[in-house]
Amino acid sequence: MTDKSPSPALGVSGRIAAFFQRAQITPLLALVAFLLGLFAVGVTPREEEPQINVTMANVLIPFPGAAVKDVEQMVAGPAEQVLAQITGVEHVMSVSRPGLAIITVQFKVGVPRTEALVRLYDTVNSNADWLPRDLGVLAPLIKPKGIDDVPIVTLTLYSTNEASGPYDLERVAHSIEADLKRVPGTREVVTVGGPGRAVMVEIDPTRMAGVGVTVADLRQALASANLGLPVGELISGNRSVAIESGPFLRQASEVGDLIVAVRAGKPVYLRDVATVRDGPPPATRYVWHGVAAHGAAAQPSGSAASGAAAAAAAEYPAVTVSVTKKPGENAIDVANAVMTRVEALRNTVIPGDVMVAETRNYGASANDKAQKLITKLLFATASVVALVFIALGKREAAIVGSAVILTLTVTLFASWAWGLHAQPGVAVRADLLDRHPGRRCHRGGGKHPPPPGAASAPHPGADHPRRGG
Repeated sequence: MTDKSPSPALGVSGRIAAFFQRAQITPLLALVAFLLGLFAVGVTPREEEPQINVTMANVLIPFPGAAVKDVEQMVAGPAEQVLAQITGVEHVMSVSRPGLAIITVQFKVGVPRTEALVRLYDTVNSNADWLPRDLGVLAPLIKPKGIDDVPIVTLTLYSTNEASGPYDLERVAHSIEADLKRVPGTREVVTVGGPGRAVMVEIDPTRMAGVGVTVADLRQALASANLGLPVGELISGNRSVAIESGPFLRQASEVGDLIVAVRAGKPVYLRDVATVRDGPPPATRYVWHGVAAHGAAAQPSGSAASGAAAAAAAEYPAVTVSVTKKPGENAIDVANAVMTRVEALRNTVIPGDVMVAETRNYGASANDKAQKLITKLLFATASVVALVFIALGKREAAIVGSAVILTLTVTLFASWAWGLHAQPGVAVRADLLDRHPGRRCHRGGGKHPPPPGAASAPHPGADHPRRGG
């Protein structure tokens, strides 16, 4: 006797599954989905930094000629109090330098970038009365920062030649900046750690007294000729001044030809009362690169081999070149192109005695983590298939394995088409900005470490971090 009872009605999912079971195009669709997933694995940009919406900005407030304490008390302190009142702000940090206050504002995760910047701009302009404009404070400058301001590659230049110092290394670094900026996908190439360049004016009190010229006369003449650019503080026993090069003061000979006074109908040139030379100004920060001796850790403590290995280790003055990428670019491709260009510059733009150490490569680390992620996904899929095979059988295992693999491939392709990136190591970084050791937050503080591979120590009195509660 045959059971002719009607089969239960299928729901929406059942009818869709039945349709694809009967359709002859189903194997072709599965193959296309698998190939699209493989394509997405190859072309999806891979990054180590998460593309999350964390808006940050630097507010630069120039105060030409002011000392660090004056900048902190008259500009940085009031600015922190005003900017901390903005809705959605999580941290406010500041660094006081001679003639400049840098206030960093970090908004909470999820605050739209445009809205956050508009709030910041409106707050700065509507509270302009806290700036002592009568004392020479200039208008604030707002520079937004984002996740793409984190360098993907940092190169540390150092030399074992004792005659090559940070000043020489900085000149080499500046010479390769233009070449690295030509690499497709790069955005900013910046050198960190060099002393910079200045024209040093060494005052001779005897000659100044002979013609009746004072230090104030010299500073006024230098500032006027330099179009208002900062003229450094007196150093070396009040007998030396560092000048920042401006449009009309580019080298020592031009500075020496300045007329600082007129006596008895004759002009008094700066070179008549001072010695003018071109060179590095007094250092405000240092970068050192340490090279560990091979096999030092494997030697027993106190042995002769250990002492020889420790003697082989050394530290050298260095500068660091940081490279950032444009939004949406593949960090792996950009980093590889940068390193290829650096190799091409060796023994040409980069002298043979200058070593280049790769102290950070987010492209390589992002690629390694992406490969580990894919390996773990394959291992998890194989584990599920094996468990289903043991429990139900090979037919069920094949169905589950195919479904999981096709789901992953379609998801990867959809993510790539939507513009998402592969970011295996998602962690919010607080080093989006120019790092300053010892800088603390005004609210919810925390120190920011220096860039990896570039341990810099600020010169005493160079930067004055604002330490807030």
